[in-house]
Order: sequence, then C-alpha cells, then structure tokens
Amino acid sequence: MTNVEVSLKTLLTEVEGAMGAAVVDYTSGMALGTLGGGKELDLTVAAAGNTDVIRAKMRTMEMLGLQEKVEDILITLGTQYHLIRPVAGKTGNGLFIYLVIDKGRSNLAMARHHLKRTEEQLEV
Repeated sequence: MTNVEVSLKTLLTEVEGAMGAAVVDYTSGMALGTLGGGKELDLTVAAAGNTDVIRAKMRTMEMLGLQEKVEDILITLGTQYHLIRPVAGKTGNGLFIYLVIDKGRSNLAMARHHLKRTEEQLEV
C-alpha cells in the first residue's frame, strides 16, 4: 500500500506525458494532494471542478438504479486527456484520483492501467 504523495509521484514518473495528478475528496471538493500542473493547469481548481463531474455521475447512476461501479471517467480535450478514477475500498470511500496527460505523448490504455494500479494500492 502507498500513501498519497508516493502514489502521485509514481503516476507522474511512470505515465509518459503525465502533466499533473491529484487525489481528491469528492464530498468536499478538496485535494488531499497534488503534483505537477502549473500556470496553465491549476490542479486545485481542476480538483474542485471535477468534483462536480463525479458527483453528477454518481447521482445519475443512483437515479437510474444502476448498481455498477464507475471504473473511470474520461474527458477528451484537443491536446489532453483528463482521467478521473474513484477510489474503491474502505480507506478510499469518497475519493478519486485525477490524472491529466498529454494526448500526443501518452498512451491512453497504459495511463488507465497505471491509474487502476495506483488506485488499488492507495492507502489514505
């Protein structure tokens, strides 16, 4: 099991083209940790904004009576992929991992694989 800081460092070093990552509490919208980003990618703002995305999806699934779990949510921009992965398990309830990757330099399938592995190993 790995903590938030190690998990974020692992994502940014192992995922080619990774631009930034965060672990976020979607009940409050607060980031528990961020790494990367910069002037053009404010991860604190992105964490709060993507909280609305995941809340809306969870609410919609509940209204539809779906008993499925969200594996991840993909938002495709012109030059970036934004991935949101809810954290399963006892210690991660209400959390998600947010990863931004460069579309031209990244392999989306591999990024999803690394994100899944990070989610499984995260301990908060």
